[in-house]
Amino acid sequence: MRMRKKPNLIPRMERCAAMLIPDPAAMRGHWKDEMPQARELRLEIGCGKGRFTVETAAAEPDVLFVAIERVADAMVIAMERANALGLANVRFIDADAERLPDYFAPGEVRRIYLNFSDPWPANRHAKRRLTHTDFLMRYRQVLPEKGEIHFKTDNKGLFEWSLFQFPKAGFALEQVTRDLHKDGVCGVMTDYEEKFHAQGVPIHRCVAVLEALPKNMENWVDPLDRGGPAQEVVSED
Repeated sequence: MRMRKKPNLIPRMERCAAMLIPDPAAMRGHWKDEMPQARELRLEIGCGKGRFTVETAAAEPDVLFVAIERVADAMVIAMERANALGLANVRFIDADAERLPDYFAPGEVRRIYLNFSDPWPANRHAKRRLTHTDFLMRYRQVLPEKGEIHFKTDNKGLFEWSLFQFPKAGFALEQVTRDLHKDGVCGVMTDYEEKFHAQGVPIHRCVAVLEALPKNMENWVDPLDRGGPAQEVVSED
């Protein structure tokens, strides 16, 4: 795992090692073994310091939550939060979102959370956005019929752009709002979300539900299968 050489980082990670899955590819199709009684598996891509995953997992102990985070300094805080609450239904992985089909079998993930992902505002970086059709097509490979993506962002431009991407990949839009907390806090916040909500920044949210694949996408080929470079997942939280 890539780490920033903080003196106490490695021992902190080791104290929470039971929650870390070192080889997620080996878990493909076998995540149920981690928690046989779980009614479903949910995934947060770019969990940051873990507030959302941890608080949501605490509220739903019968769901197995898997959190992806590439920044070790953030992941260790997330792991410590889960450990402090004694949560048995949270696992963490250091992985690329582009490789989700390598880590999860078809239909294995019931819901994906995208919370405050990097907006990559430059047009030349559009394919790095986690709501680009290439990513959405990969999510299709691990979600079941009617599986969901829950997307939240403070970035208006990214949100409006994303609303056009979901249908292209066969996702129906529901619960679309451009000011989630207008009438009071709604749902679990991330640390990043709480900070910007306090500043009066509106939070945008939608739910995308997997439906039939559009005809024009039936011949889609993953750029990674043609040797394209893997991109790093970065959370703003």
